[in-house]
Amino acid sequence: MCREVELGFEFAMLAEAIGKHLRCPRQSVTGWMVISWLKAHNRNLEASAVQLAGVQPNDTVLEVGHGPGLGLQSAAKLLTGPKGHIIGVDYSEYVHKRVKRQLKNLVVSGKLTLHLCDVAAMPLADNTVNKVFHSNCYYYWPDLRKGAKEIHRVMKPGGLMVTVLYLYELENIAAKWFVSGDNWRPENYMSALSDSGFTDIRIEDTTHGYKPFQAIYATANK
Repeated sequence: MCREVELGFEFAMLAEAIGKHLRCPRQSVTGWMVISWLKAHNRNLEASAVQLAGVQPNDTVLEVGHGPGLGLQSAAKLLTGPKGHIIGVDYSEYVHKRVKRQLKNLVVSGKLTLHLCDVAAMPLADNTVNKVFHSNCYYYWPDLRKGAKEIHRVMKPGGLMVTVLYLYELENIAAKWFVSGDNWRPENYMSALSDSGFTDIRIEDTTHGYKPFQAIYATANK
């Protein structure tokens, strides 16, 4: 029994360590492994989020929790108009520096702006963003409602936000303690969106190739 308790404690400690790096990767071997895994795991999901958001050539687009930068690159390819602009925010300094270096050409050209910040305190003006997307992200926000209200603040009236996730995988991750609390549950996230002024909130099952995923849509009502 003592050995079982010890193993359970060790697993809990490991789960907590991995969860911290998933939430905010740091410059370390574990952080590098997490980023590499995210690049492989989220590639199709990020592309789907951009597609479902319906990005137009002159939109101003925001990705929350941009991670390795896959979604930023996908969106930038569609922002071909003179006013097209993509903004990425992430609160991992390690991730921020990596993407700033990797996407230097987009940053220098003015097509891409990166901010190292919390989703609840973004250095963006009110009513500036047409489209928002994020992938496997919201359940790491410290406060769902503060994050949702801040996103709503920066969005233009009628702007669309698309949230994508692998719900089946998320349920398994939560069961293994890699995600704490109940923020991961879509109904809690959608409730926070409703409380923050979003309307037309719905979740849909969809697929990219052979793999199913979920998309949550919300419109900024102002």
